[in-house]
Amino acid sequence: MHPDLCFLSATELTRLIRTREVSCEEVMRAHLEQIERVNPMVNAIVTLLPERALDGARMADAAIASGQPVGPLHGLPVAHKDLLVTKGIRTTFGSPIYQDFVPDTDAILVERLRAAGAITIGKTNTPEFGAGSQTFNPVFGATRNPWDLTKTCGGSSGGAAVALACGMMPLADGSDFGGSLRNPASFCNIAGFRPSAGRVPSWPTVNAWFSLPVLGPMARTVEDLALMLSATAGPDARAPISINESGSVFAGPLARDFRGLRVAWSRDLGGLPVDTRVTEALSSGRRVLEAIGVQVEDADPDLTDADEVFRVLRAWNFETSFGALLKTQRHLMKDTVIWNIEEGARLTGAQVGGAELKRTELYHRVRRFMEQYAFLAAPVVQVPPFDVNQPWVTEINGEKMHTYLDWMKSCYAISATGLPAVSVPCGFTRDGLPVGLQIVGRHQDDFGVLQLAYAFQQQTALWKRRPPVAARNER
Repeated sequence: MHPDLCFLSATELTRLIRTREVSCEEVMRAHLEQIERVNPMVNAIVTLLPERALDGARMADAAIASGQPVGPLHGLPVAHKDLLVTKGIRTTFGSPIYQDFVPDTDAILVERLRAAGAITIGKTNTPEFGAGSQTFNPVFGATRNPWDLTKTCGGSSGGAAVALACGMMPLADGSDFGGSLRNPASFCNIAGFRPSAGRVPSWPTVNAWFSLPVLGPMARTVEDLALMLSATAGPDARAPISINESGSVFAGPLARDFRGLRVAWSRDLGGLPVDTRVTEALSSGRRVLEAIGVQVEDADPDLTDADEVFRVLRAWNFETSFGALLKTQRHLMKDTVIWNIEEGARLTGAQVGGAELKRTELYHRVRRFMEQYAFLAAPVVQVPPFDVNQPWVTEINGEKMHTYLDWMKSCYAISATGLPAVSVPCGFTRDGLPVGLQIVGRHQDDFGVLQLAYAFQQQTALWKRRPPVAARNER
């Protein structure tokens, strides 16, 4: 029974817990056993707290037995990305500088998950300071793709994606600057949602007004993304850009009639190099959208300057966040982090201001495009999962990638627009590697994006496929 419990959706698990068909302790033990079986092969969960988790499960059962009101995530195991501070639990940020750091506070997202009844089991792996869509660091090593252990799982929410794909937990939190919720979701055949900036409030942070990095949910199903958002979205005074709308909107029905709605289909977002294996795997996605009833049209948004906007503002943020640390701890930082900080240090005020002006122009161009199309469908990632020992992609279709960011453009161009976007499982390459479809919505239409992703998921049911490493270890 245990492996079956581990691959039930979070929505179904909460129903079983509430009706007392299964106890929180049974659910927790099943997931801890799955972690023990599978995690040594993939290295997704890097800090594990089994006794604390079991104590939490017993308390959760006692609350149900005594008739206490319980939250929407009551009894669900969850591990937090190792970039989120967790009170009393080691938080390394994937850096040897912080390998023994134990915070004295929780991030807002962690607070809200616990308030909703989720039980912390530990932390998930991430690249150093979340830099790069490849999950490896000198503290814990690399996280491997469960569909092929020789490949990367992507990043930076790579540990979370792998833990979900392998049935180690039913929900996961993550963050997304240049694609960190969407990229690993695509690489691992799960769903990852980049919400609008401020949808899930972020605190603590040194850059409270900065809107490119966001926090969001990851899960095996779209309805579970919505479930998690119902508990974690909503305003908070500590996060000045938080959206003043309750998370309860995400508890509404995901089913919707899409017949006749116009959706733009972009094969390469206006000329980005896309590996032919990705293009081939995505081809079925267009037919799925047409089966839903939408009117699919070939169209590319004008993403002029998205590259400059993202790179300048990212570099500025890296210098703001880590510039002081570089002065004293340079010898403990990886080369790509050093490069990005130094890129920020070289910026002038005119360059940063120019990027902000161009971002405004970009927003309005894409806004006008999205007035014609309710949604945009495009590749999540330009390549399939690659060698786990390769730090970043250096070439796509013969085109050289000059920095560790270049191959992530299909994700970070969307980040620059500020629009909500989800990666939903779309298919597999001929050698069995997952490929996700990116669905992008209008400004702050987060729920609409989830509705279309849900309709897409209902047509494909790809989320039910389990990676070989997890299936091989069922008993």
